[in-house]
Amino acid sequence: MTKIGTDRRGFLRIFAAILVFLFCSQQAFPRQAKVADKPVVKPGIDVLRSRGFDILKGKRVGLITNPTGVSSTLEQTVDILHRAPGVKLVALFGPEHGVRGDAEGGKLVDSFNDSQTGLPVYSLYGRTRKPTRDMLRGIDVLVYDIQDIGVRSYTYISTLGLAMEAAAENNVTFVVLDRPDPLTGTRVEGTMLDPKFKSFIGAYQIPYVYGMTAGELAEMINMEGWLQNGVKCNLVVIPMEGWKRSMWWDETGLPWVPTSPHIPHATTPMFYVMTGLLGELGTANQGVGYTMPFELVGASWVDGEKLADYLNSRNLAGVIFRPLSYRPFYFDTSGSRFLGVQVHVIDSEKLNMTAVQVNVLDALQRLFPEKDIFARAKPERIGSFDKAAGSSDLRRALQSRRSVEEILRDIDRERAPFMIERGKYLLYD
Repeated sequence: MTKIGTDRRGFLRIFAAILVFLFCSQQAFPRQAKVADKPVVKPGIDVLRSRGFDILKGKRVGLITNPTGVSSTLEQTVDILHRAPGVKLVALFGPEHGVRGDAEGGKLVDSFNDSQTGLPVYSLYGRTRKPTRDMLRGIDVLVYDIQDIGVRSYTYISTLGLAMEAAAENNVTFVVLDRPDPLTGTRVEGTMLDPKFKSFIGAYQIPYVYGMTAGELAEMINMEGWLQNGVKCNLVVIPMEGWKRSMWWDETGLPWVPTSPHIPHATTPMFYVMTGLLGELGTANQGVGYTMPFELVGASWVDGEKLADYLNSRNLAGVIFRPLSYRPFYFDTSGSRFLGVQVHVIDSEKLNMTAVQVNVLDALQRLFPEKDIFARAKPERIGSFDKAAGSSDLRRALQSRRSVEEILRDIDRERAPFMIERGKYLLYD
């Protein structure tokens, strides 16, 4: 073969590779959103610093945070406040997963001294979940800076409310450094909470996906009288600059820091909504233990081809399902061979996460009745499912084989009053 022929073939291979790369890139970003070259959103900590830490000057400050408490350039809020002139940072408080974010979900976290600052770190996911009078002794201002995922069952908002309650009871000002909702501020979906099912994974009468930032939700909790005994704290929200409600995370230009061990990417909250309730049951796997947490649905007894065909026949907007087999390599399913599907989001703008969630649960019930995902679950896991869902209504509807369409209509009707109340607390366009 001549050198010219060899070069030509090499060029064609490179050209083909470029085309494949471009095609895959478009699939990875189905909305075709332009990723910002630099942050277009300034989170609350950046805004506070640009204001010279005005509201903290001369104050003794406690900080509730974890690794997600960072500036737009990934400086830890702990370090920023520790160095801030005129600010006396005196204590740190850590939620579930701890201040350093390395504790497994549901595992209690101990209090300790921070190795870098020497400050005491009080756990809010250990012997107590609410700051005590002793913890708050000598503190003037309690600052909250944690990135959330916009889902009711994620426990950081429960920590938020309990801390606000403690601040009110101890005459401590409460400051929220606001951050984006990675599910956008427009998505409001899912089941409402029945107060009888109130728990740490469902503390407030809000939908499963509530479409609010932590600052907005804090305002609602405070003004709606949801704190114990109807107390109200002296609440100050430091709003973001540049954030629009329609923004997905990739449009903010901000780096993503995992909010917990199984939320590694900014897109993971979408999948958490679509499969997270299934994980409460413990009778099938949702990808936890493998490299794609919440992106998979599987079990040793699932027929992946059958499940994928059925779910794809439902023509759910913005999503397709691919059959696969996988072996989780950590957690309590390590070494088991699972068959199932991978959830692929192809258009996040059209996606209805709740519709996917209900269809997945319904499909497992209908296609594999002999492996009933509810009948085989332990009583405590059924309790966890109902608490996460907000009531027993969804479970009972699925067990009685009500149609998915009926279930989704009921869910939408229940959410209507919240939408009216929510409007009063929105801080951004």
